[in-house]
Amino acid sequence: MKLRSVSLAIAAVIAVPGVAVAQAWTPGSEVVGQPVQVTTNGVSNTVYLDPGGSARIMTPAGNTVAGTWTAANGQLCLNNGTAQECWPYAAPFQAGQPVTLTSSCNSTST
Repeated sequence: MKLRSVSLAIAAVIAVPGVAVAQAWTPGSEVVGQPVQVTTNGVSNTVYLDPGGSARIMTPAGNTVAGTWTAANGQLCLNNGTAQECWPYAAPFQAGQPVTLTSSCNSTST
């Protein structure tokens, strides 16, 4: 199929009402503003990845630790000002489906 034919076929699909076209996934978009339960070494924290790259880590004792986050190059990274930890992140997280990952610090979290 020639390039012009491919372009016309794509344009035809986009122009047809009721036909869903897959949109590109923006890493982090599925969790921004949502509480994410993270358990490491038996300790569960609630992490909020806020818009603009700010993060909040809520400890079991009720303390809030401020931080920042990024999602790029297949990694989700969290920085608390003292340390940074990154986890593999190649696909969107699904609500209610736990995922176990090993971080750049060699810690396993769910």
